[in-house]
Amino acid sequence: MRYDCLIVDDEEALSQSTCEYFGMFDISAYWVSNDTECMRFLQANSADLILLDINLGSSSGFDLCKRLREVTDIPILFISARQSDDDMILALSIGGDDYIQKPYSLSVLLAKVKVVLGRYRSAPSPTLTIGRLVLDEAAQSLRLDGQNVELKTMEFKLLSYLMKNQNRVISKEELFRRVWEDSITSDNTLNVHIRRLREKLEDDPNKPQLIKTVWGTGYLFAGDAQ
Repeated sequence: MRYDCLIVDDEEALSQSTCEYFGMFDISAYWVSNDTECMRFLQANSADLILLDINLGSSSGFDLCKRLREVTDIPILFISARQSDDDMILALSIGGDDYIQKPYSLSVLLAKVKVVLGRYRSAPSPTLTIGRLVLDEAAQSLRLDGQNVELKTMEFKLLSYLMKNQNRVISKEELFRRVWEDSITSDNTLNVHIRRLREKLEDDPNKPQLIKTVWGTGYLFAGDAQ
C-alpha cells in the first residue's frame, strides 16, 4: 500500500493525532514507533516522505536515517525536541532534508509536508550544462567531468536553482522561498547544504570557485571553475 507520509516516532499520542490531522486534508499517513517497525513497513508498503524523530526508545533516528539513505532517496524530515545546532547539523549531514523542532504546530507541519510532497512529485525540466557540470532534472542526476555525483533531494534542488541563476547574487531569503518554499527555514539548514555541495563539487571546498559566498547577502553560482 502507498502512503503520502510515514511517521517514525515513539510518542504515540502525538503521532496518532498528526496522522488524523493529515487525513483531514487528504494526506495519508501511517505511524510506527521504532526502527524495526519502520523497515518492516517499508518492505511491504511505500511512502513519499518520512517524518523521523531522533529519540526512538532504544534506537536512534540518526542511525535509522543512515540505513534508509542506503536504500531510498525520498525526503526525510527530522522532528525532534532536541534544539542544539550540533543535532541539526548532524541530521542534515547524514541525509535529512529538514529539521523541525517539537512542539510543532500541526498546521505548519502540514504546510511543510505538502510543499515537500509537491516538490518531490513535480515534473522534471530539461538538462542544464554549465562548464564541467551537467544537471539532468529528468533523471535527477548530476555529472562533473563526466562522472556521476550523488546528491540528496534538497542538494539537487538547491544546485539546480543556483545553476539556473548563474552569475546572479541570490539572497538567503530567496533561497528559502524558492528552494525550500518556506520562509522560516534556518540559516543552519542552508549553510549545511551549501557546505555539502562544495565538498562534492569544488576542487578545494575551502576556496570555492563554483558556489561563492557574498557576505551579508547570500550566494552566487559562478560556474567558471577550471
